[in-house]
Amino acid sequence: MTLIADNIEADMRDRILVVAERLFREIGYQKTTVADIAKVLRMSPANVYRFFDSKKAIHQGVARHLMGGVEEAAQRIASARGPAALRLRELLSTIHRMNAERYVGDAKLHEMVAIAMEESWDVCEAHMEYLVGTIAAVIAEGVASGEFDAPDVPLAAMCTCTAMVHYFHPQMIAQGNDKPGPTLDQMIDFVLAGLAPRGQAAPRT
Repeated sequence: MTLIADNIEADMRDRILVVAERLFREIGYQKTTVADIAKVLRMSPANVYRFFDSKKAIHQGVARHLMGGVEEAAQRIASARGPAALRLRELLSTIHRMNAERYVGDAKLHEMVAIAMEESWDVCEAHMEYLVGTIAAVIAEGVASGEFDAPDVPLAAMCTCTAMVHYFHPQMIAQGNDKPGPTLDQMIDFVLAGLAPRGQAAPRT
């Protein structure tokens, strides 16, 4: 009975998050109320509060879901076979593309991310730590295969993310759309050149 109850609760939490994300996209996070979410689900606000103790908790759940999609894609690329340099290129490109598609092109979700960075920094911090760890795993494989020269893999992963922040951070992506600077591919070339052993060119797709 406990397992069934847990499954029912998990299903209801998922339904609430799906509706909340849809409303955040349609009318914005600030304008969406718990009563709005409850109305779509045909339940009372009090029932929604049985599963999430505040609107902020719902917001965190939606943010985790969106960031989780990026993490899953990153992990699939990192776990695939093939040269580490090519996987790292695809990994960095995919993080940028998904963040640009999910947040920058959608003003309402962009607002939600900005609020998450102000009110739910722990969610964003955990996401960034996950991505750094995934990037570090690919760099470590590149070091083992001789593709990369990085004596301090964790530092190399953090430097890579710092170099790519302009292409990862939703707000910075939006602000830099019309400004001069290196393209995504040019920046990834720069990162791979920094990781490549001396005298060895970084491979391109």
